[in-house]
Amino acid sequence: MNALRFRTVGFDLDGTLLDTSGDLAAAVNHALTGMGRSALSVEQVRPMIGGGGRHMLAQAMTATGGLDQTALEPAYQALLAFYADHLAVATRPYPGLEDALEALSARGVTLAVVTNKQERLARAVLGELGLLDRFTTVIGGDTLGPGRSKPAPDLLHLMIERCGGPAAFVGDSRFDMEAARAAGLPAVLCSFGYRQEPAEALGPDALIDAFAELLPALERLA
Repeated sequence: MNALRFRTVGFDLDGTLLDTSGDLAAAVNHALTGMGRSALSVEQVRPMIGGGGRHMLAQAMTATGGLDQTALEPAYQALLAFYADHLAVATRPYPGLEDALEALSARGVTLAVVTNKQERLARAVLGELGLLDRFTTVIGGDTLGPGRSKPAPDLLHLMIERCGGPAAFVGDSRFDMEAARAAGLPAVLCSFGYRQEPAEALGPDALIDAFAELLPALERLA
């Protein structure tokens, strides 16, 4: 029996389900060095993640000499091409993830991914790690077209349309918390993810430090 009363639980991808920072930093640095700029450390790139690849690269350009709008798009395409070929080199699920997903599935909960990463890349990295079949739907930042990625609620509305409600959302960033709030969904924040702000400042409905805490947090929210 699903005592959670949530029919669906959605997850962000980067910084929530998976630690993708090493591979994303490598892709950012491929684009930066291709423009003759200095590479950044993984620690420098990590807080830039969450708003989609173009947003991440724009921040990286700003940090390495300034944002040049004319150079952004070709550099972004170079980033995407490199990342598509190297998206699961260092990427790993966070500890306890698979046990948490199994526990939710055992309660009859439908699982979804809602990310600002391009849908094809999200599916590819989940497939490489053997996790794609865990999720009923994968929704990317480009699934509904420009201007409808998180923090807009549109992708979460699509998740509910596809999977049903009531629903909760699990993420790690300002984009996730604002999208969940705008969609009227309870929001769980993963403290181990990527963000620039302190976790508590984002006002989540629940804060977890590890996936072992997810099911109890959702039980309290329900």
